[in-house]
Amino acid sequence: MMATTSQTRPGGVTTLSLFFQVGAIISFVAGVSLLLPGSILEPIWRVNPRGHEAFMGLGGWAIVLLCAVCIACASAAVGLWRGTRWGYRLAFGGLVVNLLGDVANVLLAGEYKAAVGIPIVLAILLFLRSSRVRAFFRREKGSTLT
Repeated sequence: MMATTSQTRPGGVTTLSLFFQVGAIISFVAGVSLLLPGSILEPIWRVNPRGHEAFMGLGGWAIVLLCAVCIACASAAVGLWRGTRWGYRLAFGGLVVNLLGDVANVLLAGEYKAAVGIPIVLAILLFLRSSRVRAFFRREKGSTLT
């Protein structure tokens, strides 16, 4: 039997699920690198030395924060993949938090590189609000994904 459009996972949702999986991996590795300073993972901070400095200033709370981000990203990835409403809400909420963080970094910290993320996150949020994507997450419980 052919799946209806509302049952077929949109390609962008699959991509976004993979994006959140990558976010989970990155936040996990960053957390481990903070937990084990001077380890083989230390060079990853060359990409973002200011971020490393900020996390180090948080002490142990940085590891807690990165664990929370890892769990949220992994959960959003699973929820999006499975097509659950909670996955949609978690992903949407996480993206809104990311957007607010980018705006705050630009306006309050003068971190103008963060401005690059603003239109990207806005585009993803608009995609998630599209009728096809919303229909996919409103489908009947128990329907199968293709």
